[in-house]
Amino acid sequence: MKQILITGGSGLIGRHITDLLVEKGYQIAWLSRSVQDERKTFLWNIEKQEIDPEAIEWADAIIHLAGAGVAEKRWTPERKKIILESRTHSTRLLYAGMEKAQNRPNTFISASAVGYYGLDTGTTLVDEASPPGSDFLAEVVKAWENEVKRIESLDVRTVMLRTGIVLDADGGALKEMLKPPVAAPLGSGDQWMSWIHIEDLVRMYLFALEKTTLQGAYNAVGPNPATNQQLTHEAAYATGKTYIGIGVPGFLLRLILGEMAAMVLGGNRVSCQKIQKAGFQFEFFELSAALKDIFRR
Repeated sequence: MKQILITGGSGLIGRHITDLLVEKGYQIAWLSRSVQDERKTFLWNIEKQEIDPEAIEWADAIIHLAGAGVAEKRWTPERKKIILESRTHSTRLLYAGMEKAQNRPNTFISASAVGYYGLDTGTTLVDEASPPGSDFLAEVVKAWENEVKRIESLDVRTVMLRTGIVLDADGGALKEMLKPPVAAPLGSGDQWMSWIHIEDLVRMYLFALEKTTLQGAYNAVGPNPATNQQLTHEAAYATGKTYIGIGVPGFLLRLILGEMAAMVLGGNRVSCQKIQKAGFQFEFFELSAALKDIFRR
């Protein structure tokens, strides 16, 4: 299994995964809407449900990361539709291509999200057996995973990595948290944030690729969740930014972000024991060590 097709390969996580797999000797191609000069590329058009059949025939495995960013724009009805369909329709297109292929991939690894459990699960430690939530993002993740599960019917090993807050200096939640001139918690600051160092996340994709006994959903979070206040304070310390312990009021965040404010005012305390019991070993257990490594690099 040496030829890996990646959707969303030009994104933050996709680039890190690509670099690691190339380092490990894999051949990588991206599935994209346009030709990428830096990487072997196959084309697809999700809106038209068109895909180059050679992409599926070429691949020994697929890593599916494509999907519109959930925090990039305010959640208007149109934006919600884009967030949902970018995930479900892209997965549906991959299923259709694999169903028709004479030589289909034997492994399909899909991104998912801890939003499956709901935007606010309080202090309860949730795991893969916990029930799904009922808010917008939970419904998106459930619909997304249901499309992924259809691929299992093609006798393809399927893994879904329910990802938490990815810590990286170049993008994601951490970069947004540190944009203001001073760092401050959001709302009460007591909400749980289940984080993972980006290097642990990309190593988890490699683990899922190579550990052929893995099947189904796994939480892609680190062993020690932190509160919003703890994460903000530690990030400020790691970067030398001024920290103010007075939280940004929830009503102000709701005014600015609308329904999307629930993403930062709620939280999840998520267990990673299932992936650990499967044999995955984290490099970054503690938040302070993870942040120190990220900003040193």
